[in-house]
Amino acid sequence: MSMQEDIRRIREEAAQALADAGSLNDLAQWRVAVLGKKGSLTGLLRGMGQVDPALRPQVGQWINAAREELEGQLARREDALKREARAHQLMEETIDVTEPRPLPRVGTQHPNTMVLDQVLDCFIGLGFEVVEGPQVELDHYNFELLNIPKNHPARDAQDTFYVDDNVVLRTHTSPVQARVMLSRKPPIRIVCPGRVFRADEVDATHSPVFHQIEGLVIDRDITMGDLKGTLDAFAHRLYGADIQTRFRPSFFPFTEPSAEVDLTCFNCRGTGCRVCKGTGWIEVLGSGMVNPKVLEMCGIDPTVYSGFAFGIGLERITMLRYGIPDMRLLFEGDERFLRQFR
Repeated sequence: MSMQEDIRRIREEAAQALADAGSLNDLAQWRVAVLGKKGSLTGLLRGMGQVDPALRPQVGQWINAAREELEGQLARREDALKREARAHQLMEETIDVTEPRPLPRVGTQHPNTMVLDQVLDCFIGLGFEVVEGPQVELDHYNFELLNIPKNHPARDAQDTFYVDDNVVLRTHTSPVQARVMLSRKPPIRIVCPGRVFRADEVDATHSPVFHQIEGLVIDRDITMGDLKGTLDAFAHRLYGADIQTRFRPSFFPFTEPSAEVDLTCFNCRGTGCRVCKGTGWIEVLGSGMVNPKVLEMCGIDPTVYSGFAFGIGLERITMLRYGIPDMRLLFEGDERFLRQFR
């Protein structure tokens, strides 16, 4: 068989093998088998020593022409396989945005947080400033400045968590009010939300950790009428324009006179139901005029200024708002419970 026929045979076989190659890996093997150092076409070059010297230039041209042709076919085939692989990848990884998908599990705000935001939004709309303070508090701010002397029952270890003789976990957010009265001059209009601590047993209506929202207004000529008007606006904003407030005499060391405040039952609108135990009213918060002794101890002249204060239990408002029967549900973090609130 002549050298020219050998070149033609190798070229045809290589071209067919190239056309049959189905992957880039097949092309790599083809390159080694045909164009590599030990490839079939390269082997013809190694056999040039046996060719008639007069024919070597011509045979060399034939081999080089075959090599160039096969390299061109290889490049085109490689490009085609890469396009096919890319198209297949895009097809496999395509996301059909019109296909219905199960929605991801999305968290929600805690019911306490939702109610707190609503309450604060109400008081901010009335011109109050939101102020926060430390949860670990000095006895001086938590008790003394609020007219709670050393022998007061609230200081008993059964009611208060003591860090040491002079440091407690705050039992209310009123120390924030004391700090503000000491550091600012009237007029003062603040609301103080936050976590507080009492030495209570855990049950459906009590917890050693809970939250309060307290308000304080100090200015000239502040009266109980201003207090009632503020709480009326709060009740109407939170529960509706037909909700009424009712004041009942009470006692708190830091206010005088003091009052418990009831709201028209927002479940039955005053007709009597299970929520209000048939009375038509629900006890919601404590309030009163700031005791002149508290003003004096905080450096405010009680002959010039007066003020009112109130305190709301956030968990109580939340439980009433959503009909939650057990306070412990608010602290357990059970996702099944929390997912109900949107």
